Amino acid sequence: MTMQSVDFPTGNQPAAKAIKLAKSVQGGMTETATTAGDKSPSLGKLSVTANLAKATIAKHVFLAFSGLIMVFPFIWMLSGSMKSNDEIFSNPLNIIPEQFRWETFVDTFQLAPFGQYIFNSFSVAFFTTLFVIVNSAMFAYAITQLKFRSRTLLYFVVMGSYMLPGAVTYIPSYITLANMGLLDSHAGLILSSAASVFGVFYLRQVFQKIHPSLIEAARIDGAGELKILWAIVLPQCKAALATLFLITFITNYNSYMWPSLVITTQELHLIATGIRQFFIAEGNYGLNWSQIMAASTIAVVPLLVLFMICQKTILSGIADNGVKE
Repeated sequence: MTMQSVDFPTGNQPAAKAIKLAKSVQGGMTETATTAGDKSPSLGKLSVTANLAKATIAKHVFLAFSGLIMVFPFIWMLSGSMKSNDEIFSNPLNIIPEQFRWETFVDTFQLAPFGQYIFNSFSVAFFTTLFVIVNSAMFAYAITQLKFRSRTLLYFVVMGSYMLPGAVTYIPSYITLANMGLLDSHAGLILSSAASVFGVFYLRQVFQKIHPSLIEAARIDGAGELKILWAIVLPQCKAALATLFLITFITNYNSYMWPSLVITTQELHLIATGIRQFFIAEGNYGLNWSQIMAASTIAVVPLLVLFMICQKTILSGIADNGVKE
């Protein structure tokens, strides 16, 4: 007997359609959930990017505000140099003058030999800085790369002298220069400031980062200690040398107390001493503030030019950590 399939009538067609509709709705919800799950990482990345952008904007706003605070005294001094005395005291916080008096710079520059004062300060500061860099580099190389007894003790003795106030050294230095016949001369100023404890400390910290294998390889090749210093060590420390040059130069350029004790001839005055002597001698000190500010602005301009020249070298070496092991 042959078996045949029998098709039963499906009288429940609406139920079947409901089941299919439920399955399709469930599939759509699953697809929507999957799509939402795929988009959530993108939303997270967008939120992280937004937070980084806000942090960057806040950092730049803070740096701009801090820079404005630092540069404001110079802007105020430049603005005051182009005002009259009455305008300076009537509204001190007004940066923009009612009338720009550019002739104040010309009159101030002609009333006193400020050009000579700036040249004196620049030359003394430049040669003093060169001596400081040479002496500091040689001493720092000796206590970091040479092996000899008591080098640590010698370093601490030198650093101990850094604790002495500068005024304590004025009398011994003055007597020494007098015995050498170098009073009232730029050579005496340069010689008395040719060594810097800060320079020794700063370059010692930099030289310690140099890999010892470079020094040993140069010695094996037959290089002397001076050649190693000038040809291998110093070229790796350009940013540090530029920083030390700038700090030392500004310090000696703006020096007032010690040059006022050593120098007595008017033609040999540095800019800080020359400005004070001029306004006291002419009776203008405290009377003509526009000329005082103009003279101060003229004195600051060479430092700004020097900083712009050294800025690229200093910034290029901020992230430079030398040769690592």
